[in-house]
Amino acid sequence: MEVINTLGRRKTAIARIYISKGKGNVVVNNKDYKEFFPSPLLQKTLMDPFEVVSEAGNFDVKANVRGGGISGQAEAIRLAISRALVEYNEENRPALKAKGYLTRDPRMVERKKFGQKKARKRFQFSKR
Repeated sequence: MEVINTLGRRKTAIARIYISKGKGNVVVNNKDYKEFFPSPLLQKTLMDPFEVVSEAGNFDVKANVRGGGISGQAEAIRLAISRALVEYNEENRPALKAKGYLTRDPRMVERKKFGQKKARKRFQFSKR
């Protein structure tokens, strides 16, 4: 198996990953994923696709992620890993799709409008 290259996005975070057969090393921006994502919840989010398809510890992942916050970055990497696992073996698709890991979450921050304080909050209205 050669290296599989995929992309994942969430909010403004963009993750590019390179996945290949290996011992289970996961490197994010040249750091170990446990160092990059100190929260156990985010670490679990990152590794969930491997657990679903029972491939934990069989792949090495090198991820480059930019933009957004750490939560968005973790979910972007999760999407990229899921896409790579489907590209590796098409039989992984139903299990990952059932968990919702192949769906790009379209929710983005709503823009601020002129004449208002924030996206929806308005300045105080005075009748008199």
